[in-house]
Amino acid sequence: MHFYEDLLSIRRSSKYVEAVRVHRDRVLNVQNQTRGIKARRGDGTFGQIIPGETPIIDPGYIVGRGPIATLEIGIEVKILAKAMIKQIDRVASDLRSQVGQFRRGGGQPICVGIVGINQADKYVSYERDRQWPTTGRSGYLHPCQEAEVAERRLEAEAKPSFDEFLVIRFKATNFPPFPFAWADLRGLRLDYGAILTRISSEYQRRF
Repeated sequence: MHFYEDLLSIRRSSKYVEAVRVHRDRVLNVQNQTRGIKARRGDGTFGQIIPGETPIIDPGYIVGRGPIATLEIGIEVKILAKAMIKQIDRVASDLRSQVGQFRRGGGQPICVGIVGINQADKYVSYERDRQWPTTGRSGYLHPCQEAEVAERRLEAEAKPSFDEFLVIRFKATNFPPFPFAWADLRGLRLDYGAILTRISSEYQRRF
């Protein structure tokens, strides 16, 4: 929801602003599915609302929600917290596959990939009452030992399939009191702002 609000707030695409604020015929999809198109759900889809449907406007938001007939923007999100290299082939494959799902309904949707990569110096996962902390040894590497390789792999194997691809670097240990921090907040703001600007230009051109 915040991504589409941010896209509106920078006001770089008059077509997007008019569709969302004036005509209200473009909405964030409630179920992340395009009606009548069999495809795997994305994490955040946006397109033309089905005629006769009334957009839902949540308090504090401007972009409406509702069922869509067409897909204009599709977002897929993945988060890598630990055991990244072990998962990387599957994650890259899932990301590439989702682009194909976005395009199944025809048209030219703008496809956006967002990947969070943990850079913490340690991490623990839980399975019921069992804990699985990283040790720094083979098979149990700390996130900071895998992050750079994981990012390079995704940049090479997944990014080319998307119109825009954003890597979000963070630090989270999952240990109490569960601290969280951005690895490079200023860099993230610049990357995110640049992507919003380019997507606005592309939306203006395509739709």
